[in-house]
Amino acid sequence: MATDNKIQFWKRNAKVPGSLQPVYGAQHPPLDPRIHKTFLKEAPKTNTLSIKSKRASSFLEFARSTNDAWDIDDDEDEEFLGGPPPTPPPNLNSKVAVATVAQAIHNYSKVREKPEWPQSTERVQANGSVVKSNSAAQLSQPSGGSSFRKPLHKQQSLPLRPVIPLIARISDQNASGAPPMAVREKTRLEKFRQLLASENTDLEKLRRCSWSGVPREFRPITWRLLSGYLPANMERREIVLKRKRDEYFGFIEQYYDSRNEEHHQDTYRQIHIDIPRTNPLIPLFQQAPVQEVFERILFIWAIRHPASGYVQGINDLVTPFFVVFLSEFVEDDVENFDVTTLPQHVQRNIEADSFWCMSKLLDGIQDNYTFAQPGIQTKVKALEELVSRIDEHVHNHFQKYEVEYLQFAFRWMNNLLMRELPLRCTIRLWDTYQAEAEGFSHFHLYICAAFLIKWRKEILEAVDFQGLLLLLQNLPTIHWGNEEVGLLLAEAYRLKYMFADAPSHYRR
Repeated sequence: MATDNKIQFWKRNAKVPGSLQPVYGAQHPPLDPRIHKTFLKEAPKTNTLSIKSKRASSFLEFARSTNDAWDIDDDEDEEFLGGPPPTPPPNLNSKVAVATVAQAIHNYSKVREKPEWPQSTERVQANGSVVKSNSAAQLSQPSGGSSFRKPLHKQQSLPLRPVIPLIARISDQNASGAPPMAVREKTRLEKFRQLLASENTDLEKLRRCSWSGVPREFRPITWRLLSGYLPANMERREIVLKRKRDEYFGFIEQYYDSRNEEHHQDTYRQIHIDIPRTNPLIPLFQQAPVQEVFERILFIWAIRHPASGYVQGINDLVTPFFVVFLSEFVEDDVENFDVTTLPQHVQRNIEADSFWCMSKLLDGIQDNYTFAQPGIQTKVKALEELVSRIDEHVHNHFQKYEVEYLQFAFRWMNNLLMRELPLRCTIRLWDTYQAEAEGFSHFHLYICAAFLIKWRKEILEAVDFQGLLLLLQNLPTIHWGNEEVGLLLAEAYRLKYMFADAPSHYRR
């Protein structure tokens, strides 16, 4: 009785183990539907009487002549590909089966000639080192034994974006990995070279050229000039630099020892806690000498600005200046550069320049950090009014799920989007902020509005309070580059042009 049940089961099921069926995602290409259709048409018709007469033995014969897919291991698979085609089951068209196997062997020979390894996935550890995943490491090593594992045929998939450093090594590195336009770049480089070589730099022309990005080799001196730290007159620059650098280290000698005094202990303790959290994925900022530099800069600034003192978030604002001024002495791989290899006087100059340029920036947005942070409160309210006019659907979506702008935009204003963007993007963004008359205090509002609307689709797809906040606090910008920042700046400029000189346009 059990034998009869087995016979009836295999009779009812057309897809038996070992039969040729198209499989999506298989190592070798699936059957062409046209060939499969022909195979079905050309299959010889079997006499039903003979099937009835051989019911008792048909399944046993089939089982002896067929191997199930799950019974074939890797070694048998390799023997199958390298050896002669197997004998097909009795009721298969032998011509079609042989043609299919021949096509598979042909495809496999191409893979052997030009192996395509899957792109390894990488993860970044807390100390900044890049480590391959376990699966990637296994694929990149040969298996033990006399024979090596053959590379799998790479399937078609969406193109993976190249992994680019958190600090861009090339100023015009795009997220797409496309090379910069050589002719245009040469023209821009020549313009910057002429402007900066003149005895009195035309700051207005320099701002216009810097709006679309500053070339890496000219960024340090351009930032010093546009921040107001360095004079436009070339003859006075060395004198001013020496005087300001000496003045900063005079502050160190005068104030830094007071960090252990009781009335400064809270400030210093908070700075000491926040510094290791500054860009934790970049090894450069985990070096003890660099952290000591940041401690001195932030403590001296807090002592000299008692109205605000030190506020969490100011620590992030030092990093772009430090990296840009360090890049004068590092040709490549700033992320992993050991600052102790630089001469002592160079380290001191980078520290002093970072302090003064950060001070110039904070002079324009200091109300962001005074008691109750009124500057941030005002900017967040202005962002809410602006978004309600730009995109009413997004604004209503926030109201529907009771999301307050202060819950996500406070950090955008407090840290100038540094927690939302990779550092390479922040540096590019600050090229434009330096070029704008009120870039950090005014233009940043329109950048935040454009940045929010950029994620319109994802925002409207989130249908609860928790989902919205998780999205807005973890926006996927890790692969962003100059291309994305350029689009963001263009949209922000359009919004500024429409609303900045007509404030009633975004008032209800």
